[in-house]
Amino acid sequence: MDDERNIVLTGFMGTGKSTVGRLLAKLLDREWLDTDRMIESEHGPIPEIFANHGEGYFRSLERQVANELAERTQLVISTGGGMMLDRQVLKILNPVCRIFSLVAAPENILSRIGRHVASQRPLLAGDDTMTRIAELLAERSVGYAQFEVIVTDDKTAFEVATEIASLVVAD
Repeated sequence: MDDERNIVLTGFMGTGKSTVGRLLAKLLDREWLDTDRMIESEHGPIPEIFANHGEGYFRSLERQVANELAERTQLVISTGGGMMLDRQVLKILNPVCRIFSLVAAPENILSRIGRHVASQRPLLAGDDTMTRIAELLAERSVGYAQFEVIVTDDKTAFEVATEIASLVVAD
């Protein structure tokens, strides 16, 4: 096992990155960090960042967080859904992290995040949330597939965390 490398969980919203991340950190006795929470603690709610400054500004904040995290070790990091698809972020974190992509079917994602919560997510704005989820998943599928893929459909968060922990410990 590579004890120093950080473990990054990426994937679409509602795939379990935060819940699995917390559990995985406990299983591996590591610190857990959520990049969206880090950004919100310094810059305010993400919907407000998008509304006031745009997606480009938000992505620049993600790059700043990536630089901070690259200096640390033995973390479990849950990222925002688009963070690891940014080439600059990937260039920063890939050398010091093992990256797992959590994936789920669109209907499971919508069920997990709920229609009310989905309506508050900037990238899901619009009348047909399911269609928007499917579109974004299609756009991001190749990006997510470049990492170690873990399917979360029909699994509990604990089962997913245990699966990842066993892969990490085996190396």
